[in-house]
Amino acid sequence: MRALIQRVSSASVTIDSHLKSEIQTGILILLGIEEADDESDIEWLSRKIVNMRIFPDDNGAMNKSLLDVDREVLIVSQFTLHASTKKGNRPSYIKAAKPEIAIPLYEAFIKEIQSVLTTEVKTGEFGADMKVSLINDGPVTIFVDTKNKE
Repeated sequence: MRALIQRVSSASVTIDSHLKSEIQTGILILLGIEEADDESDIEWLSRKIVNMRIFPDDNGAMNKSLLDVDREVLIVSQFTLHASTKKGNRPSYIKAAKPEIAIPLYEAFIKEIQSVLTTEVKTGEFGADMKVSLINDGPVTIFVDTKNKE
């Protein structure tokens, strides 16, 4: 399971010219799920994200986590995070999970994040052609992969 986490001043998802979800200050999580992912990946990744100290304290240092601040979360599925670019110029998405595997894991990840936050977690729509807009705050962008726990 891979996540691209961006601290944002605002972010939104539009589908077919209709606003699906929108947040103000918080984080946008682009989530990629692969065939080998399971509940243990959800538990590790969600815990890592909610405890990640990427919000400023009173001195401006990044010392606060989502659990410390009242911020919003937008989660968007993105299979292209599992693109392989080893051969040729067309990325391969062979490692990305098929919908029958990915959708339940995506929904479980959302529930896991929601279970520890006081604000409502917003989402995109799995498999939809989404337009994602954001204003990256910092900029702070962090890539996390459950198969490469650092």
